[in-house]
Amino acid sequence: HVQLVESGGGSVQAGGPLRLSCVASGYTYRRHCMGWFRQAPGKEREGVAVIDRTSTATYVDSVRGRFTISRDNAENVLLLQMNQLNPADAATYYCAASTRAAVWGLSSTDFDYWGQGTQVTVS
Repeated sequence: HVQLVESGGGSVQAGGPLRLSCVASGYTYRRHCMGWFRQAPGKEREGVAVIDRTSTATYVDSVRGRFTISRDNAENVLLLQMNQLNPADAATYYCAASTRAAVWGLSSTDFDYWGQGTQVTVS
């Protein structure tokens, strides 16, 4: 079965960096679109960044220029490098996998598998 395991969350001071990782198993990783989503308390889940099988990336406006999504197809690892973090970035971050090679936009409905989430706190 498909399993997505995130790591790398934690607490960071405003302006600092953090890198999230997601290891995928039971899944033909390299063929499909992957993404990072986040959800803050009391808010809707939000698409942060998505990367397709060709490594073309899409970002939500609020993180563009600060966050970088990348994938290592040999290791089945999805990364999210987050720089210049601010309190508005604090949330639980989720790794997601789609059965599609590419998706339009940052909609969670295009994704079929989800990790358990990793908490990011910015003070």
